[in-house]
Amino acid sequence: MYNKMLIKENYDLTKTIAAKLLEEADYPWEVLPRIGEFILSLGKELPEEEYEKRGEDVWIAKSAKVAPSAFINGPAIIGKNSEIRHCAYIRGNAIVGEGAVVGNSTEIKNVILFDKVQVPHYNYVGDSILGYKAHMGAGSITSNVKSDKTLVTINCEGEKVVTGLKKMGAMLGDNVEIGCNSVLNPGTVVGHGAQVYPLSMVRGFVKADSIYKKQGEIVEIKNR
Repeated sequence: MYNKMLIKENYDLTKTIAAKLLEEADYPWEVLPRIGEFILSLGKELPEEEYEKRGEDVWIAKSAKVAPSAFINGPAIIGKNSEIRHCAYIRGNAIVGEGAVVGNSTEIKNVILFDKVQVPHYNYVGDSILGYKAHMGAGSITSNVKSDKTLVTINCEGEKVVTGLKKMGAMLGDNVEIGCNSVLNPGTVVGHGAQVYPLSMVRGFVKADSIYKKQGEIVEIKNR
């Protein structure tokens, strides 16, 4: 059953500059501790005609739009044609994919955002990986630390998967839609193409191509 959470099942690795890092793992959360070192290595190889280095360990594509009020702390890579909007806060260890949007007052850290990801309005995304065209509605957030500070586990169809991580937010597959003001609790994994209703509190694994209405009520998306 764990196969449903594999990287190869939920992510198109042609849609991220972090493909080499992800190819070395089976499950997406396994690369979280290595994002920073990967950025430092990759940043030095980025073509100077497309990227420029700004500050310490921050590489920004020349085609990206970065608001003057945004703050970007390294290590970070901001991809081509992406948009970093007013008062966005990028705390470091962040890869923002091509055409992605980090919006007004959104905070991200230790993340991989695939190409065309949108976290556009008052979002917090930490210790998470968001697949191609994943979208988080306004006010939706990832919670990345358990209240008792114990290691994060993932509830997958009645079994607990041990991650060995103290901090893990959400793993969202390609084309996932998260409704406004939802909370993705530590150890949330949402399969590709799934949708989460607004105002949801999500925990554990949500299978691909399904609709999460509430805890215990997940239905399959028809005609897929």
